[in-house]
Amino acid sequence: MTVPLIRGIVGPSFRRRKPKWAIVGDISSLAVGRPTRMKFPLKTADAYLRQTVIHEIWVTRHAPAEVTVFSPICPHLGCHHNWYPETTEFVCPCHGSIYSIDGKVLGGPAPRPLDTLPWKLEKDVLSAQWEQFKVGIPEKVRI
Repeated sequence: MTVPLIRGIVGPSFRRRKPKWAIVGDISSLAVGRPTRMKFPLKTADAYLRQTVIHEIWVTRHAPAEVTVFSPICPHLGCHHNWYPETTEFVCPCHGSIYSIDGKVLGGPAPRPLDTLPWKLEKDVLSAQWEQFKVGIPEKVRI
């Protein structure tokens, strides 16, 4: 009788979950070619623990139905990078990695470009999947 109970409590922690789609918001007012920080809630459940986590992403609108969604996490050591409109670059304040508007490495110790996230657009409402990747390695490997 205790085996099913333990499996029900501990088992979900070891299962690999598919990322869920989360509604980020309306992007109709976003300026074309300027990254914008957006936040969205994502509900998670692990066994009997349920919580809502607020995630941040960077969204760059290229055309009415074309965007790029970047994780805010620097691929070097996991710090959060910021967009600097005066230099038109993403910069990691911790270790000096610099990225172009399309996520390519321009300088610093970053081992790879900025990580992009899956997205979909229905009318002007953006949805994204939150994923995390291993840092400090040249390959984009999901955790």
